[in-house]
Amino acid sequence: MKTIHIAAAAVAAVAIAAGGFFAGQRSVAPDRHADAPVAPAAQGERKVLYWHDPMVPGPRFDKPGKSPFMDMQLVPVYADEQAEAGVKVSPGVQQNLGIRTAAATRAQVASSFDAIGTVQFDERLAQAVQTRVNGYVERLLVRAPMETVRRGQPMATIYAPDWLGPLNEYLALKRAGVADDVLAAARERMRAMSIPDSLVRQSEQHGTARARFTVAAPIGGVVAELGVREGVAVTAGTTLFRIAGLERVWAVAEVPEVQAVRLQRGQKVKAALQADASQAFEGELKEILPQVNAATRTLQARFEVANKGGRLTPGLLLRLQVAGPASSRLVVPAEAVIRTGTRAVAIVRKGNGTFEPREITLGAELGDQLEVVQGLQEGEQVVASGQFLVDSEARLKSVLGGMAAAGQAATAASAPAAGTFTARGTVESIEPDGITISHGPVPELKWPAMTMGFSTPGPKAFPGLKAGDSVQFEFRRGGPMGWELVAVRPEGGGK
Repeated sequence: MKTIHIAAAAVAAVAIAAGGFFAGQRSVAPDRHADAPVAPAAQGERKVLYWHDPMVPGPRFDKPGKSPFMDMQLVPVYADEQAEAGVKVSPGVQQNLGIRTAAATRAQVASSFDAIGTVQFDERLAQAVQTRVNGYVERLLVRAPMETVRRGQPMATIYAPDWLGPLNEYLALKRAGVADDVLAAARERMRAMSIPDSLVRQSEQHGTARARFTVAAPIGGVVAELGVREGVAVTAGTTLFRIAGLERVWAVAEVPEVQAVRLQRGQKVKAALQADASQAFEGELKEILPQVNAATRTLQARFEVANKGGRLTPGLLLRLQVAGPASSRLVVPAEAVIRTGTRAVAIVRKGNGTFEPREITLGAELGDQLEVVQGLQEGEQVVASGQFLVDSEARLKSVLGGMAAAGQAATAASAPAAGTFTARGTVESIEPDGITISHGPVPELKWPAMTMGFSTPGPKAFPGLKAGDSVQFEFRRGGPMGWELVAVRPEGGGK
């Protein structure tokens, strides 16, 4: 049981010391004796500024003695320690509390992000198959949209009676043995009418005009559009088929504008099927469409993805990991940052063994690390122990409030539970949230003469009061500082 009390006292010591630093920075003004010039000390001697209780560091005493708060002697504060900001924690207490620190380091971080893209046909690979003559579709070999076709695969047979006249004329000239330039002119005329050379050769081989020709697929892919049916009449310029290539596809993603501004054409992307992450693909950013969705504040980014084996089809979802350029950033563990709604604070361990709060400016969240834009230097040690942090939106308020509450609890151990108390003293300073008074002993609380801060009922309480006034005052337990003024009555002139 004795060991438990010792450990609890150690925890309270650190909590109260830290709470005194955070909550007492404004609540307790410097003692008037501490502001006086330090008299030259003899060589080898240390000048004592004041005495205090380390477990309740706010009140300051003019002479040594027993602490009114704890069963211990007051501890001196020397002049050479005055410049040391922060809270000191002994190595033993640090070990007992499990205080763990981590260094602020620089890391090469790529500005990457994830997005979900929808697969679409790459319109740059699409080709239209048209007829350049009036005729009829005698036979249709591809009968449904979205059928897969190979390059050179027959798709339809067209009968073109308008080609019979030019072909018969050419064959007659050839049989008549006319000059070569006349035959060349006849061939040029047939080319102008879009008669295929293969059809001319067939007519020459058989000796009769051939007006039926087969339409083949110019590329491999799928039939995205089927414009005719078997037996229908077609005219010059009719689109028979539209074929979409499958060598590459587009993945179109909605990218928030805050991320879109960092995108650049040519950035590499790794893609995986949303339904099966084991199927991975490579691609790159081709275009950011110049249009913002006003409702979602996003832009459409078009990524070109290699379609291995034609496994990607329109409508599939891809998880895209966009890799940005790498840059050196200062990072700290995420657990080392105490966040409120408006601020971010880190507890920094200084070279002299003290701990001090440091307000920092955060950048990007990088997994279990956070980028620090301002407030820390590379190599500085920050407290990353879970005992110092509370994982909620009110981390800072919870931690500081708990430390202040621990300090008030230690004071309450030797004070009556309730009541109003009277004392006389001199006003040292007046703040919007409190008044610092150097007062005489308070027998009811077993307090010696000391300087301490008192909360006020409001910022406009006790008008006309100024520093240096001798006052008689009444106070009670309560307020942010632990003790609150009830009434203040001036007794004499100022200093």
